[in-house]
Amino acid sequence: MSIWSSIIGGAAGGAILGGPIGAIIGAVAGHYIGQKMSDGTGVANEQVTFTIGVIALSAKMAKADGHVSREEIDAFRQAFHVPEGEMKNVARVFNLAKQEATGYEAYSWQLAKLFHDRPAMLEELLCILFHIARADNVIHPAELEFLERVSHIFGFSTAEFRRIKAENLGPDKADPYTILGVTVNATDKEIKTAYRKLIKEHHPDLLASQGLPQEFIELATEKLSVINVAYDRIEKERGMK
Repeated sequence: MSIWSSIIGGAAGGAILGGPIGAIIGAVAGHYIGQKMSDGTGVANEQVTFTIGVIALSAKMAKADGHVSREEIDAFRQAFHVPEGEMKNVARVFNLAKQEATGYEAYSWQLAKLFHDRPAMLEELLCILFHIARADNVIHPAELEFLERVSHIFGFSTAEFRRIKAENLGPDKADPYTILGVTVNATDKEIKTAYRKLIKEHHPDLLASQGLPQEFIELATEKLSVINVAYDRIEKERGMK
């Protein structure tokens, strides 16, 4: 069963989920989650929660700049491999989150609490939102403000948000040092340490083991590529060995 089917069927393992995300699942699926998937673990429950969080925050971000572009919708469907037949499920969650009165902060705090011990998962969620925001080739100031506020709720510092933002502009549009979270005055050793840390924390296999749904792995792989390109640029410029 795909994650897109699960968000409607409510087929997630683990305890009944509360908060705004649980309310959305209950409203859309028609009942609380609590049925078990085949693996019988809480990982599936967290995958559904993560995915609902992505859709709900995307809807709130759409309200931030005042409209939802066709490019944003297409980017979501194509990047995350949503089958045409499942788009109605995603749309139901999106529209419900967009229309209900709960602010995006409540969703952000709930996700921050759930994944507090897995900051890389929260960073991936931010990267997904960046991907959607730039689908129309521009990140609007209201969207950027939204993303920065969500980042702070997730527990990231201003410097960390600057790094995440740079990674999502791509290696050709951002300073490679910023992408690695170091300054131009950093030593070669410091740069190598920062690079290895990012590669380890954001490896797709590790993220999958932490609960990142398979549907989002491709974007995580792209992030790794950006980090590698930034390091390669610095390595060549400095003649590092």
